[in-house]
Amino acid sequence: MSEDDKYPEESGRRRFVKGVVGGAALAGVGATGSVVVNSATTSPGKGGGATQAWAIENTGGPAPRGMPQIPLEIDSEGYIRGIWPSVETVTQGGRQIQVAEMDLGGSTYSSEWFQYCGVEGYQGIQPSYESDNYFRSGSSPAYTWQQNAKSQGDRFHVDDFSNYEEWGNGIGQAGLGKPATGTWRSQDASDVIPIQVVRSTQVEEAAQDDEWLQASTQEGFIAWLNKCTHFCCVPGYKQTESAAKFDASNEVYCQCHQSTYDPYSVVQTLFTARPRPD
Repeated sequence: MSEDDKYPEESGRRRFVKGVVGGAALAGVGATGSVVVNSATTSPGKGGGATQAWAIENTGGPAPRGMPQIPLEIDSEGYIRGIWPSVETVTQGGRQIQVAEMDLGGSTYSSEWFQYCGVEGYQGIQPSYESDNYFRSGSSPAYTWQQNAKSQGDRFHVDDFSNYEEWGNGIGQAGLGKPATGTWRSQDASDVIPIQVVRSTQVEEAAQDDEWLQASTQEGFIAWLNKCTHFCCVPGYKQTESAAKFDASNEVYCQCHQSTYDPYSVVQTLFTARPRPD
């Protein structure tokens, strides 16, 4: 665990919302309501600057924006891995730098989505870092089912989530989805990138008519980088009963400062990605 990680690596229910952002606009209106897009000024530096990402929506507390979604895919054997963009060299700020970037679901998906809270300095976020990209169970799983079924470093398989339509742990409403905590692009790295993945019928239903979700989710699975955008803590989905005090029993709740996120509401967010150190 690095100095940036002050908490363990694995320390809702509404709808999916697709934000629409014009060239100069910082807010969009979808079919079911308005979507606020967070903004910030451009930052100079290697691989940094104004970045637009898809994120699970911040619904309360001091966090300035949602946590970035990690597009995923399931391999031919049923193991789940995050999609990492192709690496290319671009000119940015008058310099040539490497970026990991690709077109996905009608959007530009970039490694810069994850450059905040010190994560920009992690080995796994460097564009050319070699990884198999599988989601793996960490050293301190947050859920009893995971503690009983997985060892540190084990990959997640679709069969691990076979009871997702009825799973519950006594927190909030049962049957909303089955979660797991873990790591991504962290094997043989000095820093651990914390993630959460959930399988839910809500994801399956929303992906039927949404171009981005069709490309970034599969078989009801959705994942995100699990670093609170407020103060870099590690939140949790249905992990603590105290979330009920903030009407967040069915959401991702950060008990450090009470920020909340809805894993079933995906919005576009505009923020300043921090530059990667040389």
